[in-house]
Amino acid sequence: MERLLWISLAGAVGTAARYLITIAMAQRFGSALPYGTLVVNLTGCFAIAALVPAGGALGWSPTVRTAVTVGFLGGFTTYSSFNYETMRLWEADASAAAMLNVAVTVVGGLVAGWLGIIVGRQFVAP
Repeated sequence: MERLLWISLAGAVGTAARYLITIAMAQRFGSALPYGTLVVNLTGCFAIAALVPAGGALGWSPTVRTAVTVGFLGGFTTYSSFNYETMRLWEADASAAAMLNVAVTVVGGLVAGWLGIIVGRQFVAP
């Protein structure tokens, strides 16, 4: 139960950080591109790839590692998890599985989003 509390608190901090960065990027660079989302996703990819091995080498407890990765980075960006898991597949010489993961995530996400729009519009249609 204690681990769940730490994960939840770290997730709240990650979510707040994402929100603040998104606002700051929009104010600074405008909205021609989703700069905040790009910054958060790229930063999250770097952070999870750096912190997983560093946390292990530094002897972080399982609770701290999970709070940082699942909690903070999970709230900050789920793309970082997708990226890390895909890179782990690639490093394990499972390049076909890595590419399948990318294809299903990207295409599946677009299809799910399209279907979500269709379903969502059914609730607001005149």
